[in-house]
Amino acid sequence: MTERVHPGDSPPTSGEHSVPKPATSSPEKPAPQPGTYVIQIPKDQIYRVPPPENAHRYAHLSKRKPRRSTSCSCCCCLLTTILALLLAAAIAAAVIYFVFKPESPNYSVESVAIKGFNLTSPSPLSPEFDVTVRAHNPNDKIGIYYEKGSSVKVYYGDINLCNGALPAFFQPTNNVTLIKTALKGSEIELNNAVLRTLSDQQNKGAVPFSLKLRAPVKIKVGSIKTWKITVKVTCKITVDKLTAASKVVSNDCDYGVDLW
Repeated sequence: MTERVHPGDSPPTSGEHSVPKPATSSPEKPAPQPGTYVIQIPKDQIYRVPPPENAHRYAHLSKRKPRRSTSCSCCCCLLTTILALLLAAAIAAAVIYFVFKPESPNYSVESVAIKGFNLTSPSPLSPEFDVTVRAHNPNDKIGIYYEKGSSVKVYYGDINLCNGALPAFFQPTNNVTLIKTALKGSEIELNNAVLRTLSDQQNKGAVPFSLKLRAPVKIKVGSIKTWKITVKVTCKITVDKLTAASKVVSNDCDYGVDLW
């Protein structure tokens, strides 16, 4: 098996005697490890960049994606800004609450006049409800703007009988307003079982209905008006009969809001 030869000084030819080299102060270079090669390259052939003929092999190195430190710092700034805004909003809400002490408005159904019910005919009905809603704003420093786009609906069970809307108006502080609205329905079909149930309830003087009110409002605090929020009122009402002279026997209203 051929042995690997490390580069070095050529051995003396026959007849020549090797002359020992004078000792120098520089340390003697260690011999390479067995099984390795030492390659010496002229200094002028060492490139800091690849030569043009090999540049295409290293082109991908220059296309590395930039670091994401900039995007990360932007995300941190955005998150900090959002947290600061939320904190400011919470502080403002707390200040408003303790300074103005807001109270929820109260709602109830004062009267209902009913038309268009003929319980002895199988023909579709066109019921009409003239409803008066009582709205009480108990706040000393807060007014309420009732905006356009409201809806008022009357249901018998899950049957929508008629629809309408509230007028747009402003309710000042410490105020009670009676809101009258006319609700109308058309081509309402009730089967014989429902007609018999309505007739029995009318004979007993207790016909139950549900009134659902949705109204966009703006709150006025001093000279500042808020964004639109939605007032949601659901009233369970009972009347004694299905005529224009009907009277409200009982009513129970629940109140809620959608802030956004």
